[in-house]
Amino acid sequence: MLADTAFVELVSARSTALLRTAYLLTGDRALAEDLLQESFFAVYRSRHRVRELAALEGYVRTTMVRTLISWRRRKSSRELPYAVLPDAGAVVEESAAFGETWPMLQALPPKQRAVIVLSYYEDLPEAQIADLLGCSVGAVKSHRARALASFREGLPQARLSGTEDLR
Repeated sequence: MLADTAFVELVSARSTALLRTAYLLTGDRALAEDLLQESFFAVYRSRHRVRELAALEGYVRTTMVRTLISWRRRKSSRELPYAVLPDAGAVVEESAAFGETWPMLQALPPKQRAVIVLSYYEDLPEAQIADLLGCSVGAVKSHRARALASFREGLPQARLSGTEDLR
């Protein structure tokens, strides 16, 4: 069983990085904060199951992905904003770093988005992503292939026409 101090150290040291991951998974800053807080709470409640300090962050990441998928299954999670919020500029600044891919990432289904975020942002291997999502490595590959196909379809036509000239 890990001491409370180990958990507090994790929260202090890694909460910013985990919040970025939560933001990429949800596409909404407030929802990302809720997701991370709920995940921290769930891991704190079950911290007696964690034997190694190094595994604690993995438990939080797994809990975030599974909690998000659970939220998406609930009908109550299908709420839509009715207006642009005054602090939306902060979200735009964060998403500007992703350029054209940000809207496409937001449009992906939750599991495909999770695979893309965990693969390319967190740089996790397929086996670890499969463990996090509770699926097979083949399913991870399938989700990634579908997501990348969606990305290819969403690229502006002008960029595609430039590649055709190279043939």
